[in-house]
This record gives sequence, structure tokens and C-alpha cells, in this order.
Amino acid sequence: MPRPCRVGVQLPEVERRMTWPELTAMARAAERVGFDSVWVGDHLLYDMPDGSVRGPWEAWTTLAALAAVTERVELGPLVAATAFHAPAMLAKQAATVDAISGGRLIVGLGAGWNEREFTAFGFPYDHRVSRFDEALTVIRGLLRDGHADFHGRFVDVTDCRLDPPPVRPGGPPLMLGSVGPRMLRLGLPHVDSWNIWWADYGNTPQGFAAVRERVEQAAAAAGRAPGEVAATAAVLVRLPGGAGRASSYAQTVEAGPVEGTPADIAGHIAAMAGAGAAHVQLVVDPITVESIEWLGEVLAVLDQR
Repeated sequence: MPRPCRVGVQLPEVERRMTWPELTAMARAAERVGFDSVWVGDHLLYDMPDGSVRGPWEAWTTLAALAAVTERVELGPLVAATAFHAPAMLAKQAATVDAISGGRLIVGLGAGWNEREFTAFGFPYDHRVSRFDEALTVIRGLLRDGHADFHGRFVDVTDCRLDPPPVRPGGPPLMLGSVGPRMLRLGLPHVDSWNIWWADYGNTPQGFAAVRERVEQAAAAAGRAPGEVAATAAVLVRLPGGAGRASSYAQTVEAGPVEGTPADIAGHIAAMAGAGAAHVQLVVDPITVESIEWLGEVLAVLDQR
């Protein structure tokens, strides 16, 4: 029987210092045990609870490399902050990664939220949603039509052409990484899916269902048919040995992780699918090659349901 929904895994951000060989080993392990997708965060640095500063590898470079060492899994940023990239260049990067992967990229897009990294790297933090609106206009125009000519308040491109074009007609699917009312109004007319982080719906199927109902109403108002924009969600999972997500953001929320046997975790994923999730991304504590291999048992249980 087919799985109730697609299941992905988010690779580490700042849980610890990561070597590149370990990161590629995780991506290969995820593909080997049967995950449908592999995701990386698009962040630059975090202030850690102990007062130190730590950052992950750059997202698009990482995605290009992972596309070259995997064959089957979908890949994507969870999610790319449009503020960190000139919009036309982000579209160019996405088309390139999609080509390297043979058409396996999902382009998750958001406005960004962590003011610390904006300031540290010199990106403007003001008018983030308005900037996102203009960026999305250029990105979708280039990925879907191969052309953009746009003159806005924040973005200005003249007769921009995306060549080589994406490997898939119409470009890779776009995913909106926000459920904010204004972001939904801007994104839902154009995207293929939307995503919510585990902390923002309480990490429960019931919490997700409530958000999904609200997003479906917004999608209908945007002229989309019921279910036309796929619902996706990150799910926090704690395995034996987990000690809590190591970032200042994760320490400020009150959402309990999913724990238990492979059957327990598979049951939670099935319940998320029952609440309308078409794709979930597991955010795993701890996140190691061994954890990914352990989660292969969860996928086996799902495949037998």
C-alpha cells in the first residue's frame, strides 16, 4: 500500500559542528532507508543558549552537492529566505540545483525571521513581507516562464532571462513557508504547497488540522480549488539520546516532541496525513546517521499500514 503521505527528514543546522562527509552520509542514508525527501535550513547563524555563535553550511551550495550524491530523494530548502538572495539569482540557483538533481527540487520560500542574521550579514530587515512579495514575483516568473521584467520598490530586473531553463516544464514546485495572513494572501495564488514549522502548530495532528482549515479558507479566497495547494508540516521527533534542539529559537517554544517506538511515530505520521498533510519533514533529535537508520523502521511500519 502507498504511504499515507510523503516523509522527509531535515538535516542538521547548528545542533553541533558538522563535517561535510557526515552531512553527505546522512543524505545517502536517508535515501537508502526510504525517505522521500531531504531538507536543509537556509540560515546563516544563531546565537546559542550558552552564549556562543554557530552557523550551518550555506543552503544552496549544500543542496547542489547533495543533488550530486543522491539519485531518488526530493531536495529542498526548509525554507529559503528570499531576503538572503537577489531574487533573480535565487531563481538561477534553483534551476541549476533542479538540473543537477534531475528534477527533484522543491523550492521552499519564506521571508526570514531571525533579525540577528540579517544584521550580521548586512541584509535589510525592514518591510520583509513587501520585499518577499516582489521577490516572489520575479522568482516565479523566471522559474515558470523563463522571463522577468519587474520594476518595484525593492527589486528591479530588466528583461531577465533564465537560461538554461529548468529541466521541468513550468519549473520546480514552489512551497510557501509561512501561514501568516498577509503571506498567505501573497503566496497562495501562486504556490503548489505550503508549510508550517512544528512549533507553530503545537506539533499535534489536531493543531495542524486547525491551521489547515484556516489556510484552506485563505486558498479558496485566492481562487484555488480545495486541496489544490498541498499542506505540509515539519514534525519534531525525539529519539533515545535526544537532549533538546540546540538553537535559541527552539528553546522558546512549548511544543512536545513525538516519541516512542517506530509504531508510535508511524502512527503520529499517519494521523498527520489524516489531518490533511501531504508531506511531513521530520526534525529529529538527535540528528545523526544512526537516527536516520533507526527511522527506517518507522518508514517500514508506514509502508505496511
